[in-house]
Amino acid sequence: MMAQRRVFLVVLDGVGIGALPDAALYGDEGSNTLGNLAAEVGGLRVPFLTTLGLGRIEPLAGVPAVANPLGAYGKMAEASAGKDTITGHWEMTGVVLDRPFPVYPNGFPDEIITPFAEAIGRGVLGNKAASGTEIIEELGPEHLATGDPIVYTSADSVFQIAAHEEIIPIDELYQICTTARKLLQGEHQVARVIARPFIGKPGSFTRTKRRKDFSVVPPEETILDRLVASGIGVVGVGKIQDIFSGRGLTASYHTGDNVSTLEQLLVLGAELDGPALVFANCIDFDSLYGHRNDSAGFAAALTTADGYLERVAAQLRPEDVLIITADHGGDPTTPSTDHSREYVPLLVAGPSVRPGVALGVRASFTDVAATIADLFGLVGWGKGTSFFQEVVPTAEK
Repeated sequence: MMAQRRVFLVVLDGVGIGALPDAALYGDEGSNTLGNLAAEVGGLRVPFLTTLGLGRIEPLAGVPAVANPLGAYGKMAEASAGKDTITGHWEMTGVVLDRPFPVYPNGFPDEIITPFAEAIGRGVLGNKAASGTEIIEELGPEHLATGDPIVYTSADSVFQIAAHEEIIPIDELYQICTTARKLLQGEHQVARVIARPFIGKPGSFTRTKRRKDFSVVPPEETILDRLVASGIGVVGVGKIQDIFSGRGLTASYHTGDNVSTLEQLLVLGAELDGPALVFANCIDFDSLYGHRNDSAGFAAALTTADGYLERVAAQLRPEDVLIITADHGGDPTTPSTDHSREYVPLLVAGPSVRPGVALGVRASFTDVAATIADLFGLVGWGKGTSFFQEVVPTAEK
């Protein structure tokens, strides 16, 4: 049965489900992305996720705890230090980090900026924490006049470089980012260097879709690497290629928003032959709504994604498995616009999955990697605690 199995691992970026016990250390005590959001908007409308058992993980306004869930359900704690996208995704593939990536709320020190400027032969504008859209409006005219790139960061561990495509061509911007990536090592090893190209004129600048992330490389083998070495396809959708620096993938579809990501999942569900892992990230919850404290937009995006995920589930073949989870929280109801240190939901569905199984509170996201190893019959993985035996029928054990 498992020989042609396809596993669809869908990460709803930033969709947490309650503060972790150590959340106060991160300034996130009381955060609960789904819980607080549901209360603020008067209830969530996610009928498909409800049928899988979402309301049985935690009480959520508008999401009843159905008596007979169609999926297995639970939640996972993050064992790694930190609360960023890369840390969360890496952990669910088997990599646990003992320290968070560095952040720079006051901008980057001279020991970073000076050698960077010397290496690229240009000055640097900005160098502060800022909104990407606001900083190009603020410094875009000076950038047009000087040709100096705009460097900024956020609450995340990122070194972002914005440049007008007519001033610094896209290939040169990517090379500048590569230079920064090489310089940002050791204590200053940020999670991502991000190219942020834009176009337009003062007062009407627009960021283009040629953003590119230059991430750090996982420090050890991931389940993606093991799958590829075993001859199993691994298809990234969304920013998965960026998160893993292209490693451990046999194909990638670099979509830029939730709808295009979910549409691509439907295409793969119809056309892809197994065995394969399809690993997708739905970015909008984090980038468009969590960081901007847009509760209404967040809730609407959940409803849209819910409809697509139901269609993805309807395409599952007899041996296929759908795993829906998240990488961290992004509570839009708190004053903070940062990620939040939270548990993440875990929902598992498919024709071969036993319905109504309570998966409890998993100690680490690495349990996903361990389960994927078992779903594909890989031996000797050893990272995390698999829930394979809990969700598959007895006949397949």
